[in-house]
This record gives sequence, C-alpha cells and structure tokens, in this order.
Amino acid sequence: MSTSFLCRRVVSLTNVGQMFEISRTPVHFLQNSQLLMFRSFFSPKQHSFTVSYLMNSCGLSPESALSASRKIQFETPERADSVLALLRNYGCTNTHISKIVSKYPLLLTANPEKTLLPKLEFFRSVGFSGPDLAGIIVAKPSILKRSLENHVIPNYNFLKSVGMINENIARALRRTYWLTGQSVQNTNVPNIATLKEIGVPMSNISFFLTCHPSAVSQNKEKFSTNVKKVIEMGFDPLRVTFLKAVRLICGMGESMWEHKMEVYRRWGFTDDEIMLMIRLDPLCMTSSERKIMSVMDFLVNKMGWEPAAIGRYPTVFLRSLEKKIIPWCSVVKVLQIKGLVKKDLSLSFLGSSKKNFFNRFVVKYEHDVPELLNVYQGKIGILELGFISEGIMRDETVVVSQLNNSK
Repeated sequence: MSTSFLCRRVVSLTNVGQMFEISRTPVHFLQNSQLLMFRSFFSPKQHSFTVSYLMNSCGLSPESALSASRKIQFETPERADSVLALLRNYGCTNTHISKIVSKYPLLLTANPEKTLLPKLEFFRSVGFSGPDLAGIIVAKPSILKRSLENHVIPNYNFLKSVGMINENIARALRRTYWLTGQSVQNTNVPNIATLKEIGVPMSNISFFLTCHPSAVSQNKEKFSTNVKKVIEMGFDPLRVTFLKAVRLICGMGESMWEHKMEVYRRWGFTDDEIMLMIRLDPLCMTSSERKIMSVMDFLVNKMGWEPAAIGRYPTVFLRSLEKKIIPWCSVVKVLQIKGLVKKDLSLSFLGSSKKNFFNRFVVKYEHDVPELLNVYQGKIGILELGFISEGIMRDETVVVSQLNNSK
C-alpha cells in the first residue's frame, strides 16, 4: 500500500505583485519498504520536518532527502513554498524541481524576491522561457544565486557578442565554466580576439565557446603560444579541426603528450604518421592508453588490419570498442573474407549511423551470409565461426569454405 501526501497552499510573494498558487501533487510515493528504510534513517531529532518537506513537496527520495537535509534545515515551509511557487511560475515542472533541489538544496533558503526573481526576470526579458529556462536552472541551479550585474549579464552579453543564438547560449550556460566567476573581459575576450586575427570563423568560435569554454580561459600569453603551436603543426584555422587541436594543446601537458606518442609508437607508428593522425582528428590523443591498446589489439591481432590503415581513420580511438568497433568490424571482416566488400575498405564506416551501417552491410548481404545478423548482434563471435586461431587470421580459403558449408 502506498502513502501519499496531499495538500494545497496558496502562497503570496510579498512585493512581487503576484499571487502564486503552489499545488502539491503527490510527486513522490513511498512503498512500504521505502517507508521502513526511511524510518530507520531518521530519529525525531534528525530534521524530520525538513526531510518530510523535501520528499512531499520536492519529490526527493528518502536517500536524497537525507543528504539534502545535511545542507539545509528549516522548521516552517513559507520560504521554501515561495521559492517553489516562483520556479513553477517560470516554467519548472515537478520533475525539474526535484532535480534542482537534489543538486542545490540551498536554493530553498534563498530570498525569492531579492535573490531569485531578478535573474529569472532577466532571462525571460532576453527570450528564455519554458523548457529553455528550466533547462538552464536544472543544469546549474546555483546560477540563480550569482550576481546579476557582475556575472549573469556580463556572461550573457559576451556570448551574444560572438554571434550565439539563445539556443546555444542556453547550452553554454549549462556548463560549469560560466559559474566559476572568472572575468570574461580578462580571459575570454583577448583570446577570442587572437582567434579572430588568424581567421577562425565566428561560427566555429561560437561552437567552441558553447562546448569547450574552458579552453579559452588561459591567460593571453599562454593561449597565444598554444595557438602558434597548433599552426606550426599544420592545422588550417578555417577548419573545425583547428579548434579541436587548440583544445587538445591547451588541456594536455608535455609529459602526457609524450606518453601518448609513445603508446602509438609501440604499434609501429612513426612520429610523422602520428602527426598525420593528429591532423586528421586531434582528439585521438585524448584516448587513454588502455583504450588505444585495446583497440589496436583487436584490429591488428584479431581482425588483421594493418596499423597504417587504422592510422588513416584515427577517430576509431573515440568509438566504443564493445558497442561499435567489435560488432561492426566483425561484420565487415566476414564480408571481406567472403569477397563481398573490398579488402582495403576504410574504417570510416565506423562513422556511419547505426541505421546506415545496418542497411549497407547487414541487410544487403544477409542472404549471402545468414550468420551476419548474429555476428552483428554479438550472438556469434568470429572465434565461433572459426575465423581466428590464437589471434592470427586463418587462411581465407578455409574460412570461406567453412561459411559455405554452414549454409
């Protein structure tokens, strides 16, 4: 039998000029086992009112409510009710509120009129409302407690100045960087100017700031030095890969860089070949040693691909080994051995959508190779089909014979 808590309260937010109705729907229901667990967690002295409020009004689980109650305590609901009413009035649903309070319970103790309302009004005035505004608050609830004049407005104006539309500004504001309190005038503005001077398109800069804002937070001298390194490596400022390389160089120390170079050298890559890989996809250097070694071991020792062929598609090191590389490459290897696709096929098929790959390599050849779907789904491995013996590809004529006989 479940227990729900139902009540209804009308809250007046002083001086805001509006009456907000807060409807406490049964946002959280406790099963008997959960109630028993809850009772075991708390004694009458352990913030029982706060915990009860967090569960009944905010939808938190007993565990989350206990955790949050260590950060806030209150004995009356008026302030918290006003905060919830204000959030609902600006588009936050019960689901949003549960996530917001879980992440930042201190928001319930904020002054709704003086602290929260000015930021909410600002966001609404510049075009954010409904899901977009709720998404910003859910991602970083503490943004509502930052200074409007010294933080929120300057950051918004800066992002707008580099050509961002509100959709991308919303995405950017959800990132921790924009809550660190750093002055965009002292860090980002000079570095953005550096990128503009060498011809980086504004559209690329906007995307860069949206996804990787911390990369342009270095001091001007260090950032300029790193940009010069990227240019010397042969990257074109007009291409997106240029900013990927900037992000890489800004975030990786020299010792780690040399370590990754050494990992690739173990597989026979020369420094020139590694640099070519980096120019094709700089993020191949962000893969861990374990990931690089696992991918190379599978592709070279089990699939029979040459390192040179792998190096022509370095994005492979960013793909999931279990979910994509193993099943997809196994399918392609079967087709190569059967002579249905060319042997020098580029690994770029790993960049295809799931639907395109399935239609191109599985559906198209399922009548020629009945086992293909099972290979794709991971139900049958190449070892079970007799493709590999002790990590070495068997003679292809033998494998073809085995496949033909299995029809």
